[in-house]
Amino acid sequence: MRPSRFNLHVAARLLVGFLFFVGALILFFVVLHYVEYSDDFADQGATMVQVFGTYYPNYVPQIVKLISPLAFFLSSIYITGKLAQNLELAALQTSGVSLYRLMAPHLVLGLLLTGSMFYFNGWIVPRTNRAVLAFESEYLGGQSRTAVSDVHQQNRPGQIVTVGYYDEDDQTAHRVSIQRFSDRQRLVARTDAQSMEWIDSLGVWRLEDVTQRSFPAGTAAGTTSAARMTVRRTETADTTLQIYPRNFARTGRDVQAMTITEAADYVAALRRTGAGELGRPLVAYYTKYSYPLANLILLLISVPLAAQRRRGGQTTRIALGLLVAFVYLALQKLTEPFGYAGDLSPLVTAWLPHAVFAVVALLMLWRARK
Repeated sequence: MRPSRFNLHVAARLLVGFLFFVGALILFFVVLHYVEYSDDFADQGATMVQVFGTYYPNYVPQIVKLISPLAFFLSSIYITGKLAQNLELAALQTSGVSLYRLMAPHLVLGLLLTGSMFYFNGWIVPRTNRAVLAFESEYLGGQSRTAVSDVHQQNRPGQIVTVGYYDEDDQTAHRVSIQRFSDRQRLVARTDAQSMEWIDSLGVWRLEDVTQRSFPAGTAAGTTSAARMTVRRTETADTTLQIYPRNFARTGRDVQAMTITEAADYVAALRRTGAGELGRPLVAYYTKYSYPLANLILLLISVPLAAQRRRGGQTTRIALGLLVAFVYLALQKLTEPFGYAGDLSPLVTAWLPHAVFAVVALLMLWRARK
């Protein structure tokens, strides 16, 4: 068989194997998930039509996102191992065809899959995740997004907005304090309100039961110098802020339900407002760029791993492959808490596992028989 025909043959088998493993893993995860949560669905009143007509169809893209590196890796392990076991690879290498040349169909499909999954993970999956998160919040007791408490955000340099409780459904904040500081970090004005409601038609926040205090130069905030401090009370007041309802309501998990462009805007808004604890949303944002690369890296590991004949045949190869894939994916999960807590840079957290296994892949290729 000529190398060109051989490449087409391998590429077709790789693609068929990838689709087979994707289908099998989707079926496995859906059945496992339903067995675990079927009682919760029933207890919360979710019908079978809602579960299998709305929830799982929207959940499947998330499963594909997670399993695509593993599915392609297993497909490559199986196809390459079978060729090695049948001595087809040895025959081609004996005739002068290098292992790198034999990897051509793997690399082409790997690059295409990586690019496709970058778009799929970055723009398709977030849209379906919105339906998944909404369903889980209602029927699986997922994280509620309607109640957010103790929020502190910077509106602009020198101005801090504090909210005791925010109700997303009503777009209303309660126990609100807007504090303005001088260049010397001295409190010069403070506005307190019982509630603050978003008026969408005007694009403003409406404060209720407002008390405004100002502290002229030379007055220390919190002193009893009432003659120098001015106080003004009003029933309502409208104000514009650089903070919008979505900034109060969103949590780190919401980045999963954002496209890459939406997540970029969200992260920029968090940085602009001076929000704290950015580890979780930043890790989720950078992972949108790094995770698709796992498809290519695992592919580079699979070929030298499966190209040698081993005692035990395909069973041994697949077992080794599953072990490598498990360690790779586990390393990604193990590093995430360090990024959330700030012990590691979120950027490093997202890219470190891929960098480590990229080095492993290159070393395996270098040591493999050419």
